[in-house]
Amino acid sequence: MRFLLSRRWALFALTVVLVAWATWWLGQWQFHRLHDRKADNRIVETNEHRAASPIGDVVGVGEAPGAADEWRLVTVSGTYDTADTITWRYRSDDNGTPGIDVVVPLVTDDGAAVLVDRGFLHTEGDDKRPDDIPAPPAGRVTVTGYLRLDGSGSSTRVDDLSTRALSSRAVSAAIDRPTYGGWVALHSEDPKPARSLTPVTLPDLGNGPHFFYGLQWWFFGVLAVFGFFYLLYDEWRSGKGDELAAERRRAKQDRSNTRAARTSRKQAVREAYRAAYEKERAGRE
Repeated sequence: MRFLLSRRWALFALTVVLVAWATWWLGQWQFHRLHDRKADNRIVETNEHRAASPIGDVVGVGEAPGAADEWRLVTVSGTYDTADTITWRYRSDDNGTPGIDVVVPLVTDDGAAVLVDRGFLHTEGDDKRPDDIPAPPAGRVTVTGYLRLDGSGSSTRVDDLSTRALSSRAVSAAIDRPTYGGWVALHSEDPKPARSLTPVTLPDLGNGPHFFYGLQWWFFGVLAVFGFFYLLYDEWRSGKGDELAAERRRAKQDRSNTRAARTSRKQAVREAYRAAYEKERAGRE
């Protein structure tokens, strides 16, 4: 087993240790994602079956809604401010069709607005604002929808009433109007519009592939460790085989040397007898 002290095997062992650690960590990461997915699903399952509540009972102006309130059904009444319609770019429907979401502030009686994502509109995939955005109902409207959390990061910046991620704080600053925290994914409007958009759908409540991905990463780690010990055994077996072959060659060589020595001694004896015979014969003559 002295070959384990070689540089090649030391580097190999270190690599296997790193691979095993990485696959263990990646497996744990997938199982943590599974845990988070189940927690999110429980929130959605709980909130989607609750009776609709007035938005003011769930979240206030300028207040961020709690994570436990996401996908909670809320109601709000007011008038749509179509002049401040926000286009949410780079969206797609359940079939992967590119487009935008149309977000219109609903101005309530106290002057604050609720951002209402009225749904998806197919576009040709460019950044231009469509000219044929369906108009919301005119006058006073009662909206029922699912409360969603604000986005974060630089993608929430609003330029020319357009954004890549929706945040009530960013929109509030862009339209210069106080807004309720979060935004509402439209479920229904009263009265109904002349032309509806594709509504936002509830998220998939499946657990996703995280469990199998976690097992897969752990399997890769076990496979790496097993492969290391198999190659170690193969190297040891090859070394033992080489030693046995060398012993056989040495034994064969020893037998050959022994036979050669015997043949040489016999030849020497014959030569001695022949020399004595020749000497004796020469003396008689």
